[in-house]
Amino acid sequence: MLLFAPKETQPGENRVAITPDSAKRLAAVGIDAAIEVGAGLNADYPDKFYEDVGVRIFADGAEGWAAADAVACVRPAAAADVAHMKAGALLIGLLEPHGDKARVGGYAEANVAAFSFEFVPRISRAQGMDALSSQANLAGYASVILAAERFSRAFPMMVTAAGTVSPARVLILGAGVAGLQAIATARRLGAVVSAMDVRDAAREQVESLGAAFVTVEAEEKGEGTGGYAKEMSDDYKRRQAAKLRETLSRTDICITTAQIPGRPAPVLLPSDMLSAMKPGSIVIDLAASSGGNCEVSKNGETVDVGGVNVIGASDLPSAVAQDASNLYGRNVLNFLSPLIDADSKALKIDWEDEIVTGALLTRDGAIVHPSLKGE
Repeated sequence: MLLFAPKETQPGENRVAITPDSAKRLAAVGIDAAIEVGAGLNADYPDKFYEDVGVRIFADGAEGWAAADAVACVRPAAAADVAHMKAGALLIGLLEPHGDKARVGGYAEANVAAFSFEFVPRISRAQGMDALSSQANLAGYASVILAAERFSRAFPMMVTAAGTVSPARVLILGAGVAGLQAIATARRLGAVVSAMDVRDAAREQVESLGAAFVTVEAEEKGEGTGGYAKEMSDDYKRRQAAKLRETLSRTDICITTAQIPGRPAPVLLPSDMLSAMKPGSIVIDLAASSGGNCEVSKNGETVDVGGVNVIGASDLPSAVAQDASNLYGRNVLNFLSPLIDADSKALKIDWEDEIVTGALLTRDGAIVHPSLKGE
């Protein structure tokens, strides 16, 4: 079986779906790895590193798409590229299934079996395949590093002969994977950290990392399916907004991470709420690509609102591309390994397996995922 990783083409995307390390591990389970020339350069993996572990390199990307039994990509594959694939071949990646129905339709027209990491079920045996979590972890880390770079003050408290430097105060909105890593990183840098989340279960995790949990007084519970938060009622949102405005008045850096799968990100910071923050404060919006948690966020841009810098930063895993690629490569390996017969080393898919059915978007020329059929 030949697995091909093309060079990512989206501006600012530095990751690659196969690394030299994952290529060696793929070979051990019977999968031959191939990449497009230069695919790993932006993650600091020159072609020679791949050649040294026996990876095939295609100078013409279209030839790689056509030769592959499976293609692993980081960002959604263009339908024009997928059209080169063999009928029945596999496509695996963060395919943003709700983002472009026409693109998913192109996968069906090409008669490929497309699997989206966004739909991998959150069950124990799929933890090693959870690309959303592996990448969100690094996004949370990188968001704090970006904030520290842009902030005009130091993070930790410092006592000097000339006076005392007060610690930065950081507020994290959303205590999922990205939020928890942001909390841990900000704490390591010496900030005073607090966090808000609609899920009561998040309190223990937040407090275990040494941060304060900001409570919204309401009876409504925010636990949704799959461990995600659900969208809350208007009454809850009013209470949350009042508590948030109060907290923002003493916050230097706010990092927002709240997202709902398949839906626009909830707006937690209306533009008028930014007036509660001091000039020089920073908002890092990790949900900017899905509309943003801050009303004024623009993906990939910085917006100045009365001296508060709002940074739309949804591509932060690319800022630590080598580690992000390593983790993503392991996710690809862990997803494909159970699909390979241990004796023959040939592809052998159990189409009734809940991980397969959960992640499958298209098969046999049709869109098959239940959440996409009615779109």
